[in-house]
Amino acid sequence: MVGRPVRFAVDRPPLERGAPILEVEDLQVADERGERAVGGVTFSVHAGECVGIAGIHGNGQSELVEALTGMRRAVSGRIRLQGRDITHASARDCHRLGIAHVPEDRLRSGIIGTFDLGENVALNTYYEPRHASGIRLRWGEVYRSTARLIRDYDVRARSPLNPIGQLSGGNQQKLVIGRELSRDVALIVASQPTRGVDVGSIEYIHERFMEARSRGRGLIVVSTELDEILGLADRILVMFRGRVAGEFQDGAADIGNIGLAMAGAGA
Repeated sequence: MVGRPVRFAVDRPPLERGAPILEVEDLQVADERGERAVGGVTFSVHAGECVGIAGIHGNGQSELVEALTGMRRAVSGRIRLQGRDITHASARDCHRLGIAHVPEDRLRSGIIGTFDLGENVALNTYYEPRHASGIRLRWGEVYRSTARLIRDYDVRARSPLNPIGQLSGGNQQKLVIGRELSRDVALIVASQPTRGVDVGSIEYIHERFMEARSRGRGLIVVSTELDEILGLADRILVMFRGRVAGEFQDGAADIGNIGLAMAGAGA
């Protein structure tokens, strides 16, 4: 399918946990109906650590990610990024302060299908000096940056002027991930990062996540794919009905116990 051998095992270097990057304390988040979707979640993510969040879809993972990235207002609790309170920060503030966000649904929240690759790269950098001068976009710089992303992140596109809707799901996702990881970030929040992606792109995306982890970035991966969580995560949190139903350290993560936690045992 991809024309080369593919390794399904993730090459995860030994953990070198640094200082806390993200600290979440008793976080509560409501859904669109005003009902509690996240109820009193507490956890931390350290530099050089990948925390996996597992669970059956619809147990508060989406609302948690949106609260961490400034896309949804928390009802109560605290979120701190490198010691700074960002509980009520906007999505732009979270982006500016060093949070990379790979959204759950790239077609709804990550890209605009009728825009070309360069326009999609500019979606979250249009206000930055490297791509803008006052209210005018510096399109030459935008397309030069996009050409580098195409090369560095193995995006199969002929030109930055290609409409992104013409690319495969895997290439769309690689551009989104490249857009986020190509800047200086402290924390990467990736939700369902390989959903609808071919096996070759899955391998590539996992490699880039591990490279970021090795450089001391904090990493949160939310996935309904247990194999993905087990392969990437140094620590696994299982969510059930908006709460953490179980926490498992790497090496002690038994798939049976994770399955029980996903079903609510111990919640």
